[in-house]
Amino acid sequence: MNLFAHMTTFVVFFGLLIIAMSVHEFAHSWTAYKLGDMTAKYSGRLTFNPLAHIDIFWTVILPLLFFITTGLFIAAAKPVPINYWALKNPKRDMIWIGISGPLANFALAILLSVVFKAVPLDSFVSYLIRSLVYINVMLGVFNLVPIPPLDGSRVVMGILPDELSSKYAAIEPYGFFIIIMLFGLGMLDRIIWPALNSIMRILGVPF
Repeated sequence: MNLFAHMTTFVVFFGLLIIAMSVHEFAHSWTAYKLGDMTAKYSGRLTFNPLAHIDIFWTVILPLLFFITTGLFIAAAKPVPINYWALKNPKRDMIWIGISGPLANFALAILLSVVFKAVPLDSFVSYLIRSLVYINVMLGVFNLVPIPPLDGSRVVMGILPDELSSKYAAIEPYGFFIIIMLFGLGMLDRIIWPALNSIMRILGVPF
């Protein structure tokens, strides 16, 4: 693949990733708002506007560097600010806030899979829809991995007793490095890709 084609692929996938991320972050913000925490709303995060969720390093620079060097996308949006003590039932509500992002991505993927079946398979629109389904499923599956600060860890923290939950949360500053290490060892691949491929088959969207 030449440089132009490489960068074109990045731009297309980056644009679709921003759409999926915006849906994901809005779901976190909306769920927190509905459960009594106004922090995300007052921080301007209760919106689908991508500019509210983009972090220059984690959303732009990091994925570009990873794509150039490895061909893979690894990116993150700005974390949604949550006031734990403003929630009606903090321990339980954090589970719902955590899982809401992946569920929103899966819901969008299901909707898009229906649209995908209604457009010509060899069209550019079909390619975009298929890619957006894939990205939403990938984002949903990846975020369910129970490593802080990924959403799956919020679910685990809500289930564990308080003492264990606090110890588990303490590894969050090292979470990114743990994720990179597990990717390097191929351990996350054994979880993410089988789940991703299975969901894509169930949705009937080839990729």
